Amino acid sequence: MLVSAKEMLTKAKEGHYAVGQFNINNLEWTKAVLLTAEEMKSPVILGVSEGAGKYMCGFKTVADMVKAMIDELKITVPVALHLDHGSYEGCYKCIEAGFSSIMFDGSHYPIEENVAKTQELVKVCEEKGLSLEAEVGSIGGEEDGVIGMGECADPNECKMIADLGVTMLAAGIGNIHGKYPENWAGLSFDTLAAVSEKVGKMPLVLHGGTGIPEDMIKKAISLGVSKINVNTECQLAFAAATRAYVEAGKDLQGKGFDPRKLLAPGVEAIKATVKEKMELFGSVGKA
Repeated sequence: MLVSAKEMLTKAKEGHYAVGQFNINNLEWTKAVLLTAEEMKSPVILGVSEGAGKYMCGFKTVADMVKAMIDELKITVPVALHLDHGSYEGCYKCIEAGFSSIMFDGSHYPIEENVAKTQELVKVCEEKGLSLEAEVGSIGGEEDGVIGMGECADPNECKMIADLGVTMLAAGIGNIHGKYPENWAGLSFDTLAAVSEKVGKMPLVLHGGTGIPEDMIKKAISLGVSKINVNTECQLAFAAATRAYVEAGKDLQGKGFDPRKLLAPGVEAIKATVKEKMELFGSVGKA
């Protein structure tokens, strides 16, 4: 069932585990994540960047596909359809399209403008029963044209945003989109602890979940992270499985070129990745 992320994240915060956000890029991606969530009896968040939304023919197409798929696959676990790193305009498009959750990334604005725009969206989301994620600081790297330098968040600014009544807060703590470089300094747990102290019960979000060592993931959860985003790892797993299928010549055997057969190994690789992350995050059986 399609729901806001508020209840699932409140439970995660209280239960000291995290709910995974897995970004979707097409029908196969969506189906793989939903089936795995149902198998693991885990709540799940489907993340959609503005670039992915455009690729999939618009946010309404995505929302209609997800709703229909939940019905056809008889998915019983809580599912949130969430805009990832949304612009101010993109947030309103997703609200109109039928998303159940949105992220407004105002981290590149001066804090006063971030506060003003977030405050406006808080009111709209409360009226419509949607969950809202905000961001302070920035996530390093690039995702669909959103580029961040990886600056750590100011805990006082985090409190300013949290006090507006957002559902969850993404605070930059040295995390990066995409692959982490060999010279990566790691997560700033001092920043995370300071932010967590300032925002209290507010669920925190860790972007750039791919490549962060398991011990860091577990420590981040212990310090208040209740939502962890995974995208690159699923893409890498899908690409590797598809490459192996083609390099083995299986696409030339019989009707191995049929897209349903050609994409099947990649889909199974996504399922395995999602399952592994749900087990690490502690959300298995929490639906």
